[in-house]
Amino acid sequence: MAKSSGAEAVHPGYGFLSESAAFARAVGEAGITWVGPPPEAMERVGDKVRAKELAREAGVPTVPGYSEDDSEEGLLEKAEEIGFPVLVKASAGGGGRGMRPVHDRKDFLEAVRGAKREAEAAFGEGSVFLEKLVEDPRHVEVQIMADRHGNVVHLCERECSIQRRHQKILEEAPSPALDEGLREGMGEAAVRLARAAGYENAGTVEFLLDGEEFYFLEMNARLQVEHPVTELVTGFDLVQLQLLVASGEPLPFGQEDVSPRGAAIEVRLYAEDPYTGLPSGGRLLAFATPEGPGIRNDAGVATGDEVSLNYDPMISKLIVHGPDRGAAVARLRRALGDLRVLGVTTNLPLLERIAATPAFAAGETTTGFLEEHGLTKPEEEPTPPREAVLLAAAGELAGGGAPDGDPFEAGPWRLGGAAHLVYGGADGEREVLVSRTGRAASVWKMVADGEASVVEVLATASGSLRISVDGRVVEGGFARDEGGLAWVSLDGVSYRFEKPGPPSAEGDTVGASGGASLVAPMPGTVVKVMVEEGDEVEEGQPLLVLEAMKMEQTVSAPYAGIVDALPYGEGELVGGGAVLAEVSEREDG
Repeated sequence: MAKSSGAEAVHPGYGFLSESAAFARAVGEAGITWVGPPPEAMERVGDKVRAKELAREAGVPTVPGYSEDDSEEGLLEKAEEIGFPVLVKASAGGGGRGMRPVHDRKDFLEAVRGAKREAEAAFGEGSVFLEKLVEDPRHVEVQIMADRHGNVVHLCERECSIQRRHQKILEEAPSPALDEGLREGMGEAAVRLARAAGYENAGTVEFLLDGEEFYFLEMNARLQVEHPVTELVTGFDLVQLQLLVASGEPLPFGQEDVSPRGAAIEVRLYAEDPYTGLPSGGRLLAFATPEGPGIRNDAGVATGDEVSLNYDPMISKLIVHGPDRGAAVARLRRALGDLRVLGVTTNLPLLERIAATPAFAAGETTTGFLEEHGLTKPEEEPTPPREAVLLAAAGELAGGGAPDGDPFEAGPWRLGGAAHLVYGGADGEREVLVSRTGRAASVWKMVADGEASVVEVLATASGSLRISVDGRVVEGGFARDEGGLAWVSLDGVSYRFEKPGPPSAEGDTVGASGGASLVAPMPGTVVKVMVEEGDEVEEGQPLLVLEAMKMEQTVSAPYAGIVDALPYGEGELVGGGAVLAEVSEREDG
Protein backbone atom coordinates (compact mmCIF):
# COMPACT_ATOMS: atom_id res chain seq x y z
CA MET A 1 0.00 0.00 0.00
CA ALA A 2 2.86 2.37 0.82
CA LYS A 3 4.43 1.82 -2.61
CA SER A 4 1.15 2.11 -4.50
CA SER A 5 0.35 5.38 -2.72
CA GLY A 6 3.74 6.85 -3.56
CA ALA A 7 4.72 7.24 0.12
CA GLU A 8 8.42 7.83 0.68
CA ALA A 9 8.40 6.90 4.37
CA VAL A 10 6.43 4.88 6.91
CA HIS A 11 5.88 6.07 10.47
CA PRO A 12 4.63 3.07 12.48
CA GLY A 13 2.90 4.97 15.28
CA TYR A 14 3.19 3.46 18.75
CA GLY A 15 1.31 0.16 18.53
CA PHE A 16 2.90 -3.29 18.71
CA LEU A 17 3.65 -3.22 14.95
CA SER A 18 6.02 -0.33 15.60
CA GLU A 19 8.38 -2.74 17.39
CA SER A 20 8.32 -5.41 14.66
CA ALA A 21 11.83 -5.77 13.27
CA ALA A 22 10.45 -7.91 10.43
CA PHE A 23 8.09 -5.11 9.40
CA ALA A 24 10.85 -2.50 9.62
CA ARG A 25 13.10 -4.70 7.48
CA ALA A 26 10.37 -5.24 4.88
CA VAL A 27 9.80 -1.49 4.62
CA GLY A 28 13.51 -0.90 4.02
CA GLU A 29 13.73 -3.68 1.44
CA ALA A 30 10.84 -2.04 -0.44
CA GLY A 31 12.94 1.10 -0.78
CA ILE A 32 10.86 3.09 1.67
CA THR A 33 12.30 5.02 4.62
CA TRP A 34 11.50 3.53 8.02
CA VAL A 35 10.84 6.25 10.62
CA GLY A 36 12.23 4.35 13.55
CA PRO A 37 15.29 2.46 14.78
CA PRO A 38 17.17 0.00 12.55
CA PRO A 39 15.69 -3.52 12.68
CA GLU A 40 18.96 -4.87 14.10
CA ALA A 41 18.75 -2.46 17.04
CA MET A 42 15.09 -3.36 17.52
CA GLU A 43 16.05 -7.02 17.79
CA ARG A 44 18.77 -6.27 20.34
CA VAL A 45 16.44 -4.40 22.70
CA GLY A 46 13.05 -5.89 21.77
CA ASP A 47 13.71 -9.18 23.51
CA LYS A 48 13.74 -8.42 27.23
CA VAL A 49 16.27 -11.14 28.02
CA ARG A 50 18.78 -9.93 25.44
CA ALA A 51 18.13 -6.33 26.46
CA LYS A 52 19.02 -7.12 30.09
CA GLU A 53 22.26 -8.74 28.99
CA LEU A 54 23.04 -5.68 26.88
CA ALA A 55 22.25 -3.40 29.83
CA ARG A 56 24.63 -5.30 32.10
CA GLU A 57 27.37 -5.07 29.47
CA ALA A 58 26.77 -1.30 29.28
CA GLY A 59 27.06 -0.92 33.04
CA VAL A 60 23.35 -0.26 33.59
CA PRO A 61 21.95 -1.72 36.87
CA THR A 62 19.51 -4.60 36.38
CA VAL A 63 17.05 -6.47 38.61
CA PRO A 64 18.23 -9.96 39.66
CA GLY A 65 16.58 -12.60 37.50
CA TYR A 66 16.89 -15.73 35.37
CA SER A 67 16.42 -16.25 31.64
CA GLU A 68 18.32 -19.33 30.50
CA ASP A 69 15.67 -22.06 30.63
CA ASP A 70 11.95 -21.32 30.46
CA SER A 71 10.79 -24.87 31.16
CA GLU A 72 8.37 -25.05 34.07
CA GLU A 73 10.78 -27.16 36.14
CA GLY A 74 13.76 -24.90 35.45
CA LEU A 75 11.81 -21.73 36.20
CA LEU A 76 10.38 -23.11 39.43
CA GLU A 77 13.83 -24.13 40.65
CA LYS A 78 15.25 -20.68 39.95
CA ALA A 79 12.24 -18.92 41.46
CA GLU A 80 12.87 -20.73 44.74
CA GLU A 81 16.55 -19.83 44.49
CA ILE A 82 15.80 -16.13 43.86
CA GLY A 83 13.10 -16.17 46.53
CA PHE A 84 9.45 -15.21 46.30
CA PRO A 85 7.92 -12.84 45.33
CA VAL A 86 9.04 -13.08 41.71
CA LEU A 87 7.75 -11.68 38.45
CA VAL A 88 7.09 -13.91 35.42
CA LYS A 89 7.53 -11.83 32.25
CA ALA A 90 7.13 -12.44 28.54
CA SER A 91 10.39 -12.07 26.63
CA ALA A 92 8.64 -10.31 23.74
CA GLY A 93 6.17 -7.43 23.60
CA GLY A 94 5.19 -4.97 26.29
CA GLY A 95 2.24 -3.13 27.79
CA GLY A 96 1.99 -5.57 30.70
CA ARG A 97 0.99 -8.49 28.44
CA GLY A 98 2.31 -11.85 29.61
CA MET A 99 3.32 -10.56 33.04
CA ARG A 100 2.43 -12.27 36.32
CA PRO A 101 3.57 -11.43 39.88
CA VAL A 102 3.82 -14.56 42.05
CA HIS A 103 4.01 -14.39 45.83
CA ASP A 104 3.68 -18.08 46.67
CA ARG A 105 5.14 -21.32 45.28
CA LYS A 106 1.70 -22.94 44.86
CA ASP A 107 0.64 -20.27 42.35
CA PHE A 108 3.83 -20.35 40.31
CA LEU A 109 3.19 -22.95 37.60
CA GLU A 110 -0.26 -21.63 36.69
CA ALA A 111 1.21 -18.10 36.49
CA VAL A 112 3.90 -19.34 34.08
CA ARG A 113 1.32 -21.11 31.90
CA GLY A 114 -0.95 -18.07 31.87
CA ALA A 115 1.90 -15.71 30.99
CA LYS A 116 3.00 -17.98 28.13
CA ARG A 117 -0.54 -18.21 26.73
CA GLU A 118 -1.07 -14.45 26.91
CA ALA A 119 2.32 -13.72 25.34
CA GLU A 120 1.69 -16.19 22.53
CA ALA A 121 -1.71 -14.64 21.82
CA ALA A 122 -0.42 -11.06 21.93
CA PHE A 123 3.01 -11.36 20.31
CA GLY A 124 3.20 -14.80 18.67
CA GLU A 125 6.09 -15.61 21.03
CA GLY A 126 5.44 -17.42 24.30
CA SER A 127 8.86 -17.54 25.99
CA VAL A 128 9.12 -16.06 29.49
CA PHE A 129 11.78 -15.26 32.09
CA LEU A 130 11.99 -14.39 35.79
CA GLU A 131 12.83 -11.28 37.75
CA LYS A 132 12.92 -10.57 41.45
CA LEU A 133 9.74 -8.63 42.20
CA VAL A 134 10.67 -5.16 43.43
CA GLU A 135 7.61 -4.34 45.52
CA ASP A 136 5.97 -0.93 45.33
CA PRO A 137 8.67 0.92 43.36
CA ARG A 138 8.30 3.96 41.15
CA HIS A 139 8.28 3.45 37.39
CA VAL A 140 10.43 6.06 35.65
CA GLU A 141 11.39 6.10 31.97
CA VAL A 142 13.91 8.16 30.04
CA GLN A 143 13.23 9.43 26.51
CA ILE A 144 16.25 9.19 24.22
CA MET A 145 16.87 10.38 20.67
CA ALA A 146 19.79 9.23 18.53
CA ASP A 147 20.88 10.09 14.98
CA ARG A 148 23.06 8.31 12.41
CA HIS A 149 26.08 10.45 13.23
CA GLY A 150 26.73 9.09 16.72
CA ASN A 151 24.80 11.74 18.62
CA VAL A 152 22.64 10.37 21.47
CA VAL A 153 20.78 12.60 23.93
CA HIS A 154 18.19 12.02 26.61
CA LEU A 155 15.18 14.32 26.86
CA CYS A 156 14.75 13.96 30.62
CA GLU A 157 12.32 11.52 32.20
CA ARG A 158 8.66 10.68 32.65
CA GLU A 159 7.09 9.01 35.64
CA CYS A 160 4.35 6.47 34.96
CA SER A 161 3.99 4.76 38.34
CA ILE A 162 0.19 4.89 38.56
CA GLN A 163 -0.83 1.69 36.83
CA ARG A 164 -3.34 -1.14 36.91
CA ARG A 165 -2.28 -4.62 35.82
CA HIS A 166 0.96 -3.07 34.56
CA GLN A 167 -1.04 -0.82 32.23
CA LYS A 168 -0.15 2.85 32.60
CA ILE A 169 -3.00 5.18 33.53
CA LEU A 170 -1.22 8.48 34.19
CA GLU A 171 2.17 9.84 33.14
CA GLU A 172 3.97 13.03 34.04
CA ALA A 173 7.20 14.89 33.36
CA PRO A 174 9.42 15.53 35.11
CA SER A 175 9.26 12.92 37.87
CA PRO A 176 8.63 14.45 41.30
CA ALA A 177 10.97 11.83 42.79
CA LEU A 178 14.20 12.80 41.03
CA ASP A 179 16.77 15.32 42.07
CA GLU A 180 19.35 16.58 39.60
CA GLY A 181 21.91 13.92 40.52
CA LEU A 182 19.50 11.01 40.08
CA ARG A 183 18.13 12.55 36.87
CA GLU A 184 21.62 12.81 35.43
CA GLY A 185 22.51 9.26 36.48
CA MET A 186 19.42 7.70 34.89
CA GLY A 187 19.79 9.79 31.75
CA GLU A 188 23.43 8.78 31.30
CA ALA A 189 22.53 5.10 31.85
CA ALA A 190 19.84 5.34 29.15
CA VAL A 191 22.31 6.92 26.70
CA ARG A 192 24.91 4.19 27.40
CA LEU A 193 22.37 1.48 26.62
CA ALA A 194 21.28 3.19 23.40
CA ARG A 195 24.89 3.46 22.24
CA ALA A 196 25.56 -0.19 23.08
CA ALA A 197 22.51 -1.21 21.01
CA GLY A 198 23.56 0.86 17.98
CA TYR A 199 20.27 2.68 18.37
CA GLU A 200 18.86 5.41 16.12
CA ASN A 201 15.69 7.51 16.25
CA ALA A 202 13.33 7.78 19.27
CA GLY A 203 13.23 5.25 22.08
CA THR A 204 12.48 4.93 25.77
CA VAL A 205 14.54 3.23 28.46
CA GLU A 206 12.41 2.19 31.42
CA PHE A 207 13.61 1.85 35.01
CA LEU A 208 12.27 0.78 38.38
CA LEU A 209 13.18 3.29 41.08
CA ASP A 210 13.54 1.93 44.62
CA GLY A 211 14.54 4.83 46.87
CA GLU A 212 17.82 6.09 45.43
CA GLU A 213 18.51 2.88 43.51
CA PHE A 214 17.31 2.32 39.97
CA TYR A 215 17.18 -0.85 37.84
CA PHE A 216 16.81 -1.31 34.10
CA LEU A 217 13.39 -2.71 33.22
CA GLU A 218 13.14 -2.71 29.40
CA MET A 219 13.64 -0.56 26.33
CA ASN A 220 10.79 0.40 23.99
CA ALA A 221 12.05 0.78 20.44
CA ARG A 222 9.35 3.22 19.37
CA LEU A 223 7.57 6.44 20.15
CA GLN A 224 5.36 5.98 23.21
CA VAL A 225 1.78 6.91 24.02
CA GLU A 226 2.97 9.36 26.66
CA HIS A 227 5.40 11.31 24.44
CA PRO A 228 3.31 14.54 24.62
CA VAL A 229 4.38 15.25 28.21
CA THR A 230 8.02 15.21 27.13
CA GLU A 231 7.21 17.54 24.24
CA LEU A 232 5.45 20.01 26.53
CA VAL A 233 8.27 20.25 29.10
CA THR A 234 11.21 20.24 26.67
CA GLY A 235 9.73 22.17 23.75
CA PHE A 236 10.90 19.53 21.24
CA ASP A 237 8.51 17.95 18.73
CA LEU A 238 9.49 14.28 18.92
CA VAL A 239 7.80 13.27 15.68
CA GLN A 240 9.56 16.10 13.84
CA LEU A 241 12.87 14.88 15.28
CA GLN A 242 12.04 11.33 14.19
CA LEU A 243 11.50 12.49 10.62
CA LEU A 244 14.69 14.55 10.73
CA VAL A 245 16.76 11.58 11.93
CA ALA A 246 15.13 9.19 9.45
CA SER A 247 16.12 11.54 6.61
CA GLY A 248 19.76 11.30 7.68
CA GLU A 249 20.09 14.71 9.30
CA PRO A 250 22.03 15.18 12.58
CA LEU A 251 20.23 16.24 15.73
CA PRO A 252 20.08 20.05 15.81
CA PHE A 253 20.95 20.26 19.53
CA GLY A 254 23.15 18.68 22.18
CA GLN A 255 22.58 17.43 25.71
CA GLU A 256 23.46 20.82 27.15
CA ASP A 257 20.46 22.30 25.30
CA VAL A 258 17.93 20.07 27.07
CA SER A 259 16.28 21.32 30.26
CA PRO A 260 12.70 20.76 31.45
CA ARG A 261 10.39 23.75 31.82
CA GLY A 262 7.29 23.47 33.96
CA ALA A 263 5.36 20.23 34.42
CA ALA A 264 3.03 18.18 32.23
CA ILE A 265 0.60 15.36 33.06
CA GLU A 266 -1.18 12.95 30.72
CA VAL A 267 -4.11 10.67 31.54
CA ARG A 268 -5.44 7.91 29.32
CA LEU A 269 -9.18 7.75 28.81
CA TYR A 270 -10.21 4.13 28.42
CA ALA A 271 -13.58 2.73 27.34
CA GLU A 272 -13.71 0.32 30.24
CA ASP A 273 -15.17 -0.23 33.67
CA PRO A 274 -13.08 2.07 35.89
CA TYR A 275 -12.55 -0.58 38.57
CA THR A 276 -12.66 -4.03 36.98
CA GLY A 277 -10.79 -2.88 33.89
CA LEU A 278 -13.15 -4.84 31.63
CA PRO A 279 -13.58 -3.13 28.25
CA SER A 280 -16.85 -1.43 27.42
CA GLY A 281 -18.11 -1.00 23.89
CA GLY A 282 -21.00 0.91 22.39
CA ARG A 283 -21.86 4.10 20.56
CA LEU A 284 -20.58 7.44 21.82
CA LEU A 285 -23.71 9.53 22.28
CA ALA A 286 -21.61 12.54 23.23
CA PHE A 287 -17.89 13.20 23.41
CA ALA A 288 -16.62 16.68 24.29
CA THR A 289 -13.03 17.46 25.27
CA PRO A 290 -11.95 20.34 27.53
CA GLU A 291 -10.37 23.45 26.07
CA GLY A 292 -8.18 26.28 27.31
CA PRO A 293 -4.56 27.32 27.88
CA GLY A 294 -2.23 24.45 28.75
CA ILE A 295 -4.67 21.76 27.59
CA ARG A 296 -4.00 19.30 24.77
CA ASN A 297 -6.34 16.55 23.56
CA ASP A 298 -5.18 13.59 21.46
CA ALA A 299 -8.52 11.95 20.63
CA GLY A 300 -9.25 9.06 18.32
CA VAL A 301 -13.04 9.25 18.50
CA ALA A 302 -15.92 11.68 18.05
CA THR A 303 -19.61 11.82 18.94
CA GLY A 304 -21.49 9.09 17.10
CA ASP A 305 -18.52 6.73 16.75
CA GLU A 306 -18.87 3.08 17.66
CA VAL A 307 -16.32 1.91 20.23
CA SER A 308 -15.44 -1.68 19.37
CA LEU A 309 -14.37 -4.41 21.79
CA ASN A 310 -11.92 -5.72 19.20
CA TYR A 311 -9.24 -3.11 19.80
CA ASP A 312 -7.33 -1.43 22.60
CA PRO A 313 -9.82 0.41 24.86
CA MET A 314 -7.91 3.72 24.90
CA ILE A 315 -10.07 6.31 23.12
CA SER A 316 -8.22 9.53 23.91
CA LYS A 317 -5.48 11.22 25.92
CA LEU A 318 -5.81 14.39 27.94
CA ILE A 319 -2.57 16.30 28.53
CA VAL A 320 -2.12 19.42 30.64
CA HIS A 321 0.89 21.69 31.16
CA GLY A 322 1.64 24.29 33.80
CA PRO A 323 4.53 26.42 35.05
CA ASP A 324 5.02 24.00 37.96
CA ARG A 325 3.57 20.70 39.15
CA GLY A 326 1.01 22.31 41.45
CA ALA A 327 -0.42 24.32 38.58
CA ALA A 328 -0.49 21.26 36.32
CA VAL A 329 -2.38 19.22 38.95
CA ALA A 330 -4.95 22.00 39.39
CA ARG A 331 -5.37 22.29 35.62
CA LEU A 332 -5.81 18.52 35.34
CA ARG A 333 -8.59 18.53 37.92
CA ARG A 334 -10.46 21.28 36.10
CA ALA A 335 -9.98 19.66 32.69
CA LEU A 336 -11.27 16.29 33.89
CA GLY A 337 -14.39 18.02 35.19
CA ASP A 338 -14.97 19.46 31.73
CA LEU A 339 -14.45 16.15 29.90
CA ARG A 340 -17.82 14.76 28.80
CA VAL A 341 -18.43 11.19 27.64
CA LEU A 342 -21.95 9.77 27.30
CA GLY A 343 -23.09 6.38 26.05
CA VAL A 344 -19.96 4.38 26.88
CA THR A 345 -18.61 3.53 30.31
CA THR A 346 -15.11 4.94 30.81
CA ASN A 347 -12.45 5.20 33.50
CA LEU A 348 -13.15 8.94 33.94
CA PRO A 349 -14.39 8.51 37.55
CA LEU A 350 -11.12 6.77 38.45
CA LEU A 351 -9.04 9.51 36.80
CA GLU A 352 -10.93 12.16 38.78
CA ARG A 353 -10.38 10.28 42.05
CA ILE A 354 -6.66 9.94 41.32
CA ALA A 355 -6.34 13.65 40.57
CA ALA A 356 -8.20 14.54 43.78
CA THR A 357 -6.03 12.35 46.04
CA PRO A 358 -3.76 14.42 48.33
CA ALA A 359 -0.91 11.91 47.88
CA PHE A 360 -0.98 12.51 44.13
CA ALA A 361 -0.84 16.26 44.64
CA ALA A 362 2.18 15.68 46.87
CA GLY A 363 3.92 13.56 44.21
CA GLU A 364 3.85 10.42 46.37
CA THR A 365 3.19 7.91 43.60
CA THR A 366 4.29 4.28 43.31
CA THR A 367 3.14 1.27 41.32
CA GLY A 368 0.91 0.34 44.26
CA PHE A 369 -0.80 3.75 44.34
CA LEU A 370 -4.31 2.53 43.50
CA GLU A 371 -4.26 -0.21 46.13
CA GLU A 372 -2.63 1.95 48.80
CA HIS A 373 -5.27 4.66 48.49
CA GLY A 374 -8.30 2.42 48.08
CA LEU A 375 -8.88 3.32 44.44
CA THR A 376 -9.32 -0.23 43.15
CA LYS A 377 -12.92 -0.31 44.37
CA PRO A 378 -15.69 2.13 43.51
CA GLU A 379 -16.95 4.65 45.96
CA GLU A 380 -20.55 4.34 47.04
CA GLU A 381 -22.51 5.20 43.92
CA PRO A 382 -23.57 8.84 44.20
CA THR A 383 -27.24 9.72 44.29
CA PRO A 384 -27.98 11.91 41.29
CA PRO A 385 -28.62 15.48 42.45
CA ARG A 386 -31.98 17.04 41.70
CA GLU A 387 -30.41 19.13 38.92
CA ALA A 388 -29.35 15.93 37.10
CA VAL A 389 -32.92 14.65 37.13
CA LEU A 390 -34.17 18.00 35.82
CA LEU A 391 -31.53 17.92 33.08
CA ALA A 392 -32.77 14.49 32.00
CA ALA A 393 -36.39 15.61 31.88
CA ALA A 394 -35.52 18.83 30.06
CA GLY A 395 -33.38 16.91 27.58
CA GLU A 396 -36.27 14.67 26.68
CA LEU A 397 -38.78 17.49 26.42
CA ALA A 398 -36.40 19.50 24.27
CA GLY A 399 -36.41 16.70 21.71
CA GLY A 400 -33.70 14.36 22.95
CA GLY A 401 -36.26 11.62 23.59
CA ALA A 402 -38.77 12.34 20.83
CA PRO A 403 -37.22 13.37 17.54
CA ASP A 404 -40.62 13.47 15.80
CA GLY A 405 -43.84 15.18 16.85
CA ASP A 406 -44.57 17.05 20.06
CA PRO A 407 -41.98 16.02 22.69
CA PHE A 408 -44.42 16.87 25.49
CA GLU A 409 -46.84 14.26 24.19
CA ALA A 410 -44.31 11.55 23.29
CA GLY A 411 -41.41 9.57 24.61
CA PRO A 412 -41.00 6.38 26.60
CA TRP A 413 -41.04 8.23 29.91
CA ARG A 414 -44.45 9.86 29.41
CA LEU A 415 -46.75 8.68 32.20
CA GLY A 416 -49.91 10.63 33.06
CA GLY A 417 -48.32 13.92 32.05
CA ALA A 418 -45.14 13.23 33.98
CA ALA A 419 -41.67 12.35 32.87
CA HIS A 420 -40.80 9.28 34.91
CA LEU A 421 -37.11 8.76 35.45
CA VAL A 422 -35.59 5.89 37.39
CA TYR A 423 -32.05 5.77 38.70
CA GLY A 424 -30.98 2.21 39.32
CA GLY A 425 -29.51 2.80 42.75
CA ALA A 426 -30.29 2.78 46.43
CA ASP A 427 -32.54 5.84 46.24
CA GLY A 428 -35.07 4.07 44.00
CA GLU A 429 -37.40 5.90 41.62
CA ARG A 430 -37.09 9.60 40.90
CA GLU A 431 -40.26 11.04 39.38
CA VAL A 432 -40.59 14.36 37.61
CA LEU A 433 -44.08 15.85 37.07
CA VAL A 434 -44.14 18.28 34.15
CA SER A 435 -46.78 20.84 33.22
CA ARG A 436 -46.86 23.67 30.73
CA THR A 437 -46.40 27.20 32.00
CA GLY A 438 -48.24 28.91 29.14
CA ARG A 439 -45.03 30.74 28.30
CA ALA A 440 -42.53 29.73 25.61
CA ALA A 441 -42.52 26.13 24.38
CA SER A 442 -39.13 25.59 26.04
CA VAL A 443 -40.32 26.55 29.53
CA TRP A 444 -41.98 24.07 31.92
CA LYS A 445 -42.96 23.71 35.51
CA MET A 446 -41.31 20.61 36.97
CA VAL A 447 -41.90 18.99 40.34
CA ALA A 448 -39.02 16.76 41.46
CA ASP A 449 -38.20 15.48 44.94
CA GLY A 450 -41.27 17.30 46.22
CA GLU A 451 -40.03 20.70 45.05
CA ALA A 452 -41.41 22.74 42.14
CA SER A 453 -39.19 24.70 39.75
CA VAL A 454 -39.55 26.62 36.51
CA VAL A 455 -37.15 25.04 34.02
CA GLU A 456 -36.20 26.62 30.70
CA VAL A 457 -34.02 25.12 28.00
CA LEU A 458 -31.48 27.80 27.04
CA ALA A 459 -29.34 25.93 24.52
CA THR A 460 -28.87 22.45 23.10
CA ALA A 461 -26.03 21.01 21.08
CA SER A 462 -24.70 17.56 20.31
CA GLY A 463 -24.69 15.95 23.75
CA SER A 464 -24.72 19.30 25.57
CA LEU A 465 -27.59 21.00 27.35
CA ARG A 466 -27.91 24.33 29.16
CA ILE A 467 -31.01 24.98 31.24
CA SER A 468 -32.25 27.55 33.73
CA VAL A 469 -33.68 26.29 37.04
CA ASP A 470 -35.58 29.11 38.73
CA GLY A 471 -33.24 31.56 37.00
CA ARG A 472 -30.03 29.69 37.88
CA VAL A 473 -28.05 28.33 34.90
CA VAL A 474 -27.23 24.60 34.97
CA GLU A 475 -25.00 23.20 32.22
CA GLY A 476 -24.33 19.55 31.51
CA GLY A 477 -24.77 16.79 29.00
CA PHE A 478 -27.75 14.75 27.85
CA ALA A 479 -28.12 11.92 25.35
CA ARG A 480 -30.35 8.91 24.79
CA ASP A 481 -29.28 5.53 23.46
CA GLU A 482 -31.23 3.04 21.38
CA GLY A 483 -32.17 1.04 24.46
CA GLY A 484 -33.99 3.95 26.09
CA LEU A 485 -31.29 4.79 28.64
CA ALA A 486 -30.74 8.49 29.28
CA TRP A 487 -27.18 9.59 29.98
CA VAL A 488 -26.67 12.78 31.93
CA SER A 489 -23.41 14.46 32.93
CA LEU A 490 -23.18 17.19 35.53
CA ASP A 491 -20.09 18.67 37.21
CA GLY A 492 -17.89 15.97 35.73
CA VAL A 493 -20.06 13.07 36.93
CA SER A 494 -22.16 10.88 34.63
CA TYR A 495 -25.51 9.34 35.56
CA ARG A 496 -27.78 6.86 33.81
CA PHE A 497 -31.57 6.94 34.05
CA GLU A 498 -33.61 3.98 32.96
CA LYS A 499 -37.24 2.98 32.83
CA PRO A 500 -37.95 0.08 35.20
CA GLY A 501 -38.98 -3.23 33.68
CA PRO A 502 -40.10 -6.61 34.99
CA PRO A 503 -37.39 -8.88 36.39
CA SER A 504 -35.93 -11.16 33.74
CA ALA A 505 -35.52 -14.80 34.59
CA GLU A 506 -32.69 -14.99 32.09
CA GLY A 507 -30.90 -12.19 33.88
CA ASP A 508 -31.11 -13.76 37.34
CA THR A 509 -27.85 -14.92 38.78
CA VAL A 510 -29.56 -17.78 40.62
CA GLY A 511 -31.25 -20.38 38.42
CA ALA A 512 -34.06 -22.78 39.14
CA SER A 513 -31.65 -25.48 40.21
CA GLY A 514 -30.28 -23.32 42.99
CA GLY A 515 -26.96 -22.92 41.22
CA ALA A 516 -25.01 -19.90 39.98
CA SER A 517 -24.62 -18.97 36.32
CA LEU A 518 -21.19 -17.54 35.66
CA VAL A 519 -21.46 -15.34 32.58
CA ALA A 520 -18.92 -13.83 30.21
CA PRO A 521 -18.44 -10.13 30.99
CA MET A 522 -17.52 -9.52 27.32
CA PRO A 523 -17.09 -11.42 24.04
CA GLY A 524 -13.97 -13.56 24.03
CA THR A 525 -12.33 -16.97 23.65
CA VAL A 526 -12.12 -19.73 26.24
CA VAL A 527 -8.38 -20.45 26.35
CA LYS A 528 -8.28 -22.91 29.23
CA VAL A 529 -10.78 -25.10 31.12
CA MET A 530 -9.47 -26.35 34.47
CA VAL A 531 -12.36 -28.53 35.65
CA GLU A 532 -14.85 -31.03 34.27
CA GLU A 533 -18.58 -31.42 34.70
CA GLY A 534 -19.31 -33.23 37.95
CA ASP A 535 -16.13 -32.02 39.67
CA GLU A 536 -16.34 -30.77 43.24
CA VAL A 537 -14.84 -27.31 43.59
CA GLU A 538 -13.95 -24.98 46.44
CA GLU A 539 -14.90 -21.34 46.76
CA GLY A 540 -12.60 -19.21 44.64
CA GLN A 541 -11.21 -22.18 42.71
CA PRO A 542 -10.39 -21.26 39.07
CA LEU A 543 -12.79 -22.89 36.61
CA LEU A 544 -11.68 -21.51 33.26
CA VAL A 545 -9.82 -18.64 31.61
CA LEU A 546 -11.45 -16.25 29.14
CA GLU A 547 -9.28 -14.17 26.80
CA ALA A 548 -10.59 -10.92 25.34
CA MET A 549 -8.74 -7.93 23.89
CA LYS A 550 -5.46 -9.77 24.59
CA MET A 551 -6.24 -9.84 28.32
CA GLU A 552 -7.04 -12.94 30.35
CA GLN A 553 -9.89 -13.11 32.88
CA THR A 554 -10.04 -16.05 35.28
CA VAL A 555 -13.56 -17.28 36.11
CA SER A 556 -13.70 -18.78 39.62
CA ALA A 557 -16.27 -20.69 41.65
CA PRO A 558 -18.48 -18.34 43.72
CA TYR A 559 -18.77 -20.95 46.47
CA ALA A 560 -17.97 -24.59 47.25
CA GLY A 561 -20.10 -26.87 45.10
CA ILE A 562 -20.37 -29.12 42.05
CA VAL A 563 -19.83 -28.15 38.42
CA ASP A 564 -23.14 -28.89 36.68
CA ALA A 565 -22.34 -27.62 33.20
CA LEU A 566 -19.48 -26.27 31.08
CA PRO A 567 -21.11 -25.19 27.81
CA TYR A 568 -17.87 -24.14 26.10
CA GLY A 569 -14.59 -25.92 25.49
CA GLU A 570 -11.09 -24.58 24.98
CA GLY A 571 -10.72 -22.50 21.84
CA GLU A 572 -14.43 -21.75 21.50
CA LEU A 573 -15.72 -18.21 20.99
CA VAL A 574 -18.33 -16.88 23.43
CA GLY A 575 -20.55 -13.84 23.32
CA GLY A 576 -20.92 -11.23 26.05
CA GLY A 577 -23.36 -12.49 28.67
CA ALA A 578 -22.96 -16.15 27.65
CA VAL A 579 -23.13 -18.68 30.50
CA LEU A 580 -19.64 -20.12 30.94
CA ALA A 581 -20.32 -22.49 33.83
CA GLU A 582 -23.11 -23.70 36.12
CA VAL A 583 -22.20 -24.48 39.73
CA SER A 584 -24.55 -25.94 42.35
CA GLU A 585 -23.81 -24.93 45.92
CA ARG A 586 -22.71 -27.76 48.19
CA GLU A 587 -24.70 -28.27 51.37
CA ASP A 588 -22.29 -29.28 54.14
CA GLY A 589 -23.36 -31.64 56.86
